Amino acid sequence: MINIAIDGPAGSGKSTLAKNIAKEFNILYLDTGAMYRTIALAMKQNNIDVNNEKLVVEHLNKVNLEIKYINSAQHVFLDGVDVSKDIRANEISMLASTVSKIKLVRKKLVEMQRKIASQNDCVLDGRDIGTYVLPSAALKIFLIATPEVRAKRRKEELAQNGIEVEYDDLLNEIKARDLQDSTRSFAPLKKADDAIEIDTSNNTIEDTFKQAVNLASKFFK
Repeated sequence: MINIAIDGPAGSGKSTLAKNIAKEFNILYLDTGAMYRTIALAMKQNNIDVNNEKLVVEHLNKVNLEIKYINSAQHVFLDGVDVSKDIRANEISMLASTVSKIKLVRKKLVEMQRKIASQNDCVLDGRDIGTYVLPSAALKIFLIATPEVRAKRRKEELAQNGIEVEYDDLLNEIKARDLQDSTRSFAPLKKADDAIEIDTSNNTIEDTFKQAVNLASKFFK
């Protein structure tokens, strides 16, 4: 199986690139972040403090998370309900970052991710795909962009969904999430030694896509 790992901080363009790569080479796209968001949503729905690791772990086995592909698009289901849109709420972002620090949460989801990757040619995006989830991935790409650019992108993305959030609030949140993701003790956000870095700060989506296609094309001849 040919697996592509795309890592980077929030708002660097991972999901957009991964979806485009999957479409270009007709392979599966696995949005790992959606899985952590779903766990976070489950905790929120059950009034469980995500900072209380003991309570999160106790509830973890009660969470029924499923990944399904509908018309080639990934959907996440929580207890049989499609929550693909619900998990994109801005408040879920930091909850997901917090819950992802918990080792048993990561182990549970990484097991699911590795199983899917072992059965399909696929592209995965996240923060530790190349370093922890799939260290033997055929291609590893690490996207970066300035916090200011990422906050602007996030604001535009939310606005398109009818959600208005102050730019400064988003900028502070992104910086806080960067710190939390990169300093967690288990499988932190980190560039793999053999990953190829692409700075998307001044790139269009098409610019980044072309660079990635050039890197990936040799694996799909």
